[in-house]
Amino acid sequence: MDLQKHTEPQVRTPAELRASDADRDRVADILREALAEGRLTADEHAERVEGVLAAKKVGELEVFIQDLPAAHERRTTPLYTPAPSRPTDAIPHDPDDNVVAVFSSAVRKGRWRAGRRIHAYAVFGSVEIDLSEAIFEYRQVVIRAISVFGSVEVRVPENVSLHGTGGGVLGNFEVDSLDASDPDAPAVYVDGWAVLGNIEGRPRRGKLVADILDRVHRKVDRTLRRHLDH
Repeated sequence: MDLQKHTEPQVRTPAELRASDADRDRVADILREALAEGRLTADEHAERVEGVLAAKKVGELEVFIQDLPAAHERRTTPLYTPAPSRPTDAIPHDPDDNVVAVFSSAVRKGRWRAGRRIHAYAVFGSVEIDLSEAIFEYRQVVIRAISVFGSVEVRVPENVSLHGTGGGVLGNFEVDSLDASDPDAPAVYVDGWAVLGNIEGRPRRGKLVADILDRVHRKVDRTLRRHLDH
């Protein structure tokens, strides 16, 4: 009997990826050029820009430009840049942080600084690593997780890349595969084994990597852009 259980990562098509502000700006530029060339009326332009600002997925953005020549001319430049499936940066062998739970629970969450390598050990216990509000000082973060009769739960912002490599021995290893549309977004790699335990990696919906001031500036820019387009 094969005791090893390998979980294939869930792969999303490009159209299903979350749209970034950079994606919306590129589509808005195409619409602006179409308005200047007379391909769109002012009302059509305003309606499409409003839809672009509200779009959540890359596929939703393409609907607003699919009938414009400029969109097809620029198709050689993709709206997203997949992150490598394995780390490409120099990741140290020794961890920056150890999170250990033995017959107990351990949590890393809130506004904390994520190192390049994090080790998580859950032995008859539970570990939660929540990066949804963390400060990413490095472009790539590796989480090494070992679960023995325990659980390791990893949560990331929804606009970062996430990849997992591992498996389970009478256990469960399940890490969502996500590719951020922003090429500069951080990438989180979860490696590990679950022995009669559980390891999970998921995005936390509604949580984004963004400083508070940057977030405020984007909201102001969107409001001003909407008024100017009208």
